[in-house]
This record gives sequence, structure tokens and C-alpha cells, in this order.
Amino acid sequence: MSSRRTFTRPGRIAAIAPYLWLALFFLVPFGFVLKISLSQTAIAQPPYLPVFDLTQGWEAIKPALAALSLDNFRLLISDNLYALSYLRSLFVAAVSTSILLVIGYPIAYGMARLPRRWQAVAMMLVIVPFWTSFLIRIYAWINILQHDGLLNKILLALHLVSVPVVWLSTDTAMYLGIVYSYLPFMILPLYATLAKLDPVLLEAAGDLGASPRAAFWLVTFPLSLPGVGAGALLCFIPVVGEFVIPDLLAGSSSMMIGQTLWLEFFTNRDWPVASAVAIALLILLVPPLLLYDRLQRRTLEGAG
Repeated sequence: MSSRRTFTRPGRIAAIAPYLWLALFFLVPFGFVLKISLSQTAIAQPPYLPVFDLTQGWEAIKPALAALSLDNFRLLISDNLYALSYLRSLFVAAVSTSILLVIGYPIAYGMARLPRRWQAVAMMLVIVPFWTSFLIRIYAWINILQHDGLLNKILLALHLVSVPVVWLSTDTAMYLGIVYSYLPFMILPLYATLAKLDPVLLEAAGDLGASPRAAFWLVTFPLSLPGVGAGALLCFIPVVGEFVIPDLLAGSSSMMIGQTLWLEFFTNRDWPVASAVAIALLILLVPPLLLYDRLQRRTLEGAG
């Protein structure tokens, strides 16, 4: 009995640890943000009311709870600025994820078919950009895309254009920055899935008369869908809330939700509205996660 307790106790602790981690670093901060989103803006420090004072006991906290309201969430629905920001963020994330999949899948497929000794080298080449600061890499794109930057110099030297092209402050520059920055997040889960595929399945498909193209679409691609889903989520979710790349590379004609959140929090100092924007963004991203989880369960049930 003592040996059983000895071996089961570490297992129970290991199983509980992730939940404690989520509760401490996700649920508790989420509770603070939710509370601020239900408060009212005030010229004070902190810039919202009411502020809970736990030292005054329940009698002081009860009226503070009664003062909470949904006015900030009603503002998100009534003001077109927020709705358009959400829609633009979803559109940009969907387009960027599609481009990343089109570019990342062939790269991951090629990496998975390399000899074993070269796969580690290819993996290193994919990871190397992470060794440089994210902000420095975006500023490098500013130098490349500016009026007298490297890209325009090459285009002029090759006589592909007669005058420098305007790249900066456009959606094209934004998509370039997003695809460059998030491409490893698409390649790595795809490579992990494709590298585990058994080549015998393709040989069997060939023996049954399938062409290489048919074998890819009937065998390889369906089996790589978990990697496709994981890569798409790893790219789509952070791109929806992206702030740095749209702010530095895109124009200011229409903002993404990350820029709107920054504007409300730091420029307008409207913490309640900014918190409501963050809560709504989180709720907006729950359906893709649930859809991915459901597809994963179906895949596992089909494999079983």
C-alpha cells in the first residue's frame, strides 16, 4: 500500500499542476480584466470605478458589485469602430493563414522527405529567425520596403518598374510582415505531422494504381490535417490580435482590433472599454478552438 501511494502521489501532482498553472496565470488575470470591463471610466488611479477594497469587508464590496454594468459591452455593439476592427482582424487573419498554409505546406512536405541528416539542418534554418528580436525583424522590413529601400532598388535595377513603388503603409506590406513572422509557426506543426507518416502507405497506394498526385490527395493530405489545423490555429489566433506589424507596416485608414485596444488603453486611457474589447476578442476566438478540438476528437476516434 505504501509503494502504491508513493507512485500515485507524484502522478496526481503532475496531473493537477497544469490546472493550477491555468488557474493562476489565466483565470485570475481574466477575472481582473472582466471586472474592469464591467466598471466605469474615471479620472483617477486606477482609471476606473468601482475599486474593490477587500479590507473594508463585504458591506463595502456589496455596493461596488452593484455598481458594475454592461455599458462597455453595449458600446462595442453600438459603435461601428469596434465592429469594423473585429471584422478587419478576422479577414486579415483568414487571408494571412491561407497564404501561410499555401507557402508552409510545400516547405514542410519537402523537409519531411529530406534524408534524416538534412532534416535537422532544414529545421535549424526555419528556427534561426527566432534568434533575432521580433521588433528588429519588423524594422528590417521597413528598411527593405521604404521608398529608397532594397526592394525598390532591385526592381529598378532589373527595369521591372520605372519609378519606386509605394510599399510601406499598405496592406501588402502588412501581409508580407505577417507571413514572414508567422511562417515558422505554420511549418513546424506541419513538419511534425508529415514526418511521422509511414511511407508504406504511399507504396500501397501506388501498388493499387494511384498516381503520385492521387496518392498525395488521398493519403498524405488527409493524414496531415491535424498538422494543418494546429498550424492554422497557431497563426490565426495571434494574427487576429496582432498590433506591432499592422501599426508599423500597414496604413492607418482602417485599424485591426489590436490597434484599437492599444488606442483605448494607452491613448484614451479608457481601461474599462479596452478590457471589454479584450474580453470580446477572447470570446471571438473560442469557436475556432472548439471546432479544432472537435475535429481532433473525430480524427482520434476514426484512427481508433
